[in-house]
Amino acid sequence: MSETPKWYVVHTYSGHENKVKANIEKLVENRGMEDIITEIVVPTEEKIEIKNGKKKAKQKKIFPGYVLIKMIMNDESWYVVRNTRGVTGFVGPGSKPIPLSDEEVKSMGIEEPVAEIDIVVGDTVKVTSGPFESFIGVIEGINLEKQTLKALISMFGRETPVELDFTQVEKL
Repeated sequence: MSETPKWYVVHTYSGHENKVKANIEKLVENRGMEDIITEIVVPTEEKIEIKNGKKKAKQKKIFPGYVLIKMIMNDESWYVVRNTRGVTGFVGPGSKPIPLSDEEVKSMGIEEPVAEIDIVVGDTVKVTSGPFESFIGVIEGINLEKQTLKALISMFGRETPVELDFTQVEKL
């Protein structure tokens, strides 16, 4: 039994995607299953419609009739999702749900890839591009979400804090 949540696709009645999402979220909350069913997504994209000469942004479902759920698959989580009103079943052969591959998740854009970096606070780095190219600095902070580093660079005999992108530095 896998202990890391994976993305599964659930088929719903057409037009019931948001209701299914809300119902599952309520069940997860009531049963205290937040660590088992971690995320529920109805993928949408913004479409601009022009009506009577006015622009209007509308959310359009990318996969009508489907809801994506990030969960740890076990008997209880399967039962909760499968028996939610509006759900017709998991996508997969027979009754065995198959998780999406990392490539499928990436191509759908439902989850931002988490950048990994082999640099830690206190490391000395060389700036490889940008206005501070070829300067040497010491890492003071790392922001994984923004994929940026805070470094102290010695400039004109002074330590100057700068924010750099992960791609702008190499470890020394």
